[in-house]
Amino acid sequence: MSVQQPVASDHQLARLLQIGVVLEEVVEARAGEHARSMDSLDSEVVALLDEAASESAEHRERLESLIDDLDADTIPFEEIKELVAAQYEAESDFDGVLYDQLCNEETAYKFYDDLIAAIEESDAEFSVDRADLLATLTGIREEEADGVEKVTELMEADG
Repeated sequence: MSVQQPVASDHQLARLLQIGVVLEEVVEARAGEHARSMDSLDSEVVALLDEAASESAEHRERLESLIDDLDADTIPFEEIKELVAAQYEAESDFDGVLYDQLCNEETAYKFYDDLIAAIEESDAEFSVDRADLLATLTGIREEEADGVEKVTELMEADG
């Protein structure tokens, strides 16, 4: 399954939204782990990581609400995890916490950007309101773009 083609059904949309849930879980978990495990982080970086974790949790809830409203069966978490790994997995050898966070934010932004385009190109009728769906996803994408900008600003200030 690809986000590069129009979304054709509730089932496919549910699967793609589940990928978004997993991406948000990854961002939340990694940001939280970095904030807890790195003693040498300054308070501005810790605040950014805490905000990223909270924002990801909120995004996950919004996506799960959309999934609940769809007339579609979901698929097992392990299968979704494999799809995420295949297309959106981040490199594991980053030089630092901010590079890792930047990659996570950029990956999420790109996913939502691709998903919005695939929905906009689709003629399919969904069991959720298309305008509400796109508004939710556009809001999440904008928040991911803000996250990219905040991480970049911190990196530039440190560099």
